[in-house]
Amino acid sequence: MPDPILPGQTLLSGQAAIVTGSTSGIGMALADALAGAGCSVVLNGFGDAAAIERERADMAARHGVKVLYHGADMTKGDEIAAMVAFARSELGRLDILVNNAGVQFVAPVDEFPTEKWDQIIAINLTSAFLATRAALPIMKAQQHGRIVNIASAHGLVASPFKSAYVAAKHGVVGLTKTVALEVAQQGVTCTAICPGYVKTPLVEAQIADQAKARGISEDAVMRDVILAAQPTKKFVEFSELAGLLLYLVSDAGASVNGAALSIDGGWTAA
Repeated sequence: MPDPILPGQTLLSGQAAIVTGSTSGIGMALADALAGAGCSVVLNGFGDAAAIERERADMAARHGVKVLYHGADMTKGDEIAAMVAFARSELGRLDILVNNAGVQFVAPVDEFPTEKWDQIIAINLTSAFLATRAALPIMKAQQHGRIVNIASAHGLVASPFKSAYVAAKHGVVGLTKTVALEVAQQGVTCTAICPGYVKTPLVEAQIADQAKARGISEDAVMRDVILAAQPTKKFVEFSELAGLLLYLVSDAGASVNGAALSIDGGWTAA
């Protein structure tokens, strides 16, 4: 177990985390929240190398923790294993794994490109399995670990034209439950966060794709498709996701295990 919090320490002082898909959007916000709580973090994802370095350096400077970067490709198991080994080697331990990496593609099932299906299953589901598989021996040896999978409301319910994404996110919820049962007595928990729509670059791209698939305007997609699913008619905020993550990885969330927690403005309540 990590040492108890002492005066001057923050919630996650001395802990270490990996957040996949954290060079933008939800992943970046979650990594920043962990760093703000005193946790050293390994960032991961694609993007402009100079921009990633600026974000990494800024996060480290603002929060006074180690922030590293590993460019593992989430479709390649050997690179995922190397990323986990890198975190353990550079940070001395691994307490938190946030499986966030994801991609999307929208099309009717009978027109869905098989290569897109394979890509989405690999990045959204298989990468979570591979990262978890690599991280668990470290966490078991420590008798402490938190695995948080970023699923989706689409891990609980379906929408048209998103067959691969819905299948992958349902799989993430199932994986979460299985891992939770296996490690329940070893100081490790595994949970899933199931957000509704958050205004990320991924969602902004979906607006255009949905407009094309449905033959309607982008404004109509926003009004009648995207936010129609959320009774609050509001996007989920990054800060709200970060608050839930910090609860789950803290001692306060130690008995939350195997749960798929909705944070969707009431979408899945219906």
